[in-house]
Amino acid sequence: MNLPESLKYTKDHEWVRVEGDIAYVGITDFAQSELGDIVYVDIDTVDKDINQNDVFGTVEAVKTVSDLFSPLSGTVQEFNEKLENNPELVNSDPYGEGWIIKMSIADASQIDGLLTAEGYREVIGQ
Repeated sequence: MNLPESLKYTKDHEWVRVEGDIAYVGITDFAQSELGDIVYVDIDTVDKDINQNDVFGTVEAVKTVSDLFSPLSGTVQEFNEKLENNPELVNSDPYGEGWIIKMSIADASQIDGLLTAEGYREVIGQ
């Protein structure tokens, strides 16, 4: 199971990469493997303010649709447009080309409340 130590994680299986006051958000390697082949990513929150734990979109796999929960409060600035034609990037490269949204960070103190890779391993029993 690939869990980069440099990222932060949520109990809902999202990851966060912080770059200054911007956060990149996607789903973890564990989540994509549990979902199976991802066929569609639906994000309708671009340019909207969202709160921590709000649903910011959904990811659709062959057998299920799963909500995506925001790890932080902020404004969704961008959807990874590569996912429109290649949603399988979430499966093949969840921490790189498969990122889902880019958002501004409204409250940087929320970052400290996210899980480390070690804490996330405990959540998923790894």
